[in-house]
Amino acid sequence: MSQVIHEFNDIIRKLRKELFGKGPERIHTVFVENMAVSTLYGNLTPTEIFLCKTPEGREMIHSARTKMIQDLYAVSPPKGMEELVGAKLVHLFSDIKLEENIAVSVFVFDKHIV
Repeated sequence: MSQVIHEFNDIIRKLRKELFGKGPERIHTVFVENMAVSTLYGNLTPTEIFLCKTPEGREMIHSARTKMIQDLYAVSPPKGMEELVGAKLVHLFSDIKLEENIAVSVFVFDKHIV
């Protein structure tokens, strides 16, 4: 099971690195029934940290780090994710707390995973 979680985290890290230029420094994932709940630490790039000093910057970064990710996963789940867990991704819920540089993503699949 720990190998599957490790591979799941790698898929998340690689996608976010490609999309934002930096992947999370650490990811903790648990599988619960038909969900994978991932807590991501150290997400922001130095530029994003700088932009978060203004309300407009925080809004822009929050939107990019939540809605953009959700829209991307809705169009196409990351390569290999569904095969890894043996289920189809149906929803992604995601949020980030910019001040703490911590994000949470809840991946909901169509059946129990792994």
